[in-house]
Amino acid sequence: MERMIFKKDILNWCGLFGIISFLSYLCAVIFSPLAYPNYDWLSQAVSDLSASNAPSLQLWNQLALLYNQFSLLSVIIVCIVVSKTKYNKIMKIGFYLFCAMNFVSTIGYGLFPLSEAGYGGTFQDIMHVYVVTIGVVLLSIMSLVFCIIGGYRKEGNKLIFIGAIVCLSMMFVGAIGSNIVPKSIFGLFERFSTLSATAFNAILGVWLLLEPIEKRKSIKE
Repeated sequence: MERMIFKKDILNWCGLFGIISFLSYLCAVIFSPLAYPNYDWLSQAVSDLSASNAPSLQLWNQLALLYNQFSLLSVIIVCIVVSKTKYNKIMKIGFYLFCAMNFVSTIGYGLFPLSEAGYGGTFQDIMHVYVVTIGVVLLSIMSLVFCIIGGYRKEGNKLIFIGAIVCLSMMFVGAIGSNIVPKSIFGLFERFSTLSATAFNAILGVWLLLEPIEKRKSIKE
């Protein structure tokens, strides 16, 4: 009997885009500080590395290139595939909300990077912090909550259920921790939040790689 691992098509292999996008972002977070003199990852935010006046901006753009290109592509394909499966509507909504979050993040942060003032109250900074970031956070939380509920319910998926719990926990640890810990370690907890959403991109990529073609049957729920 042919093993299920061989029953894959081009859409399955597109799951690699989600994994690569996460690795690209992770490389940018880890190695961009090399081009930023005196950058302290324990106390500074990740967004400082890609600010419009950051000395690390060029290196960040190079390392995060595949993240920017593949993250949207990955979630779009994931949404196309899940729309043709028998998974419950709640989990599907979680996927669609996560896709919307990626659009808001990619377009919003691209249009409104931190200005040279850096949280200086300019229009650009206000849009970055209070519009784009809040939108990204709210959509991330909503999508992960839907994925947890839908992943646990009948016609759900265990990988999505567990992965969403882990990523949502990381997000809350980062959000709560960065507001109560000393500024000297703010950056450490902030990274829990920034990495949580990109990590879920990788989890969706793994889900797509493992998803059997046979489950892609549109049915009424």
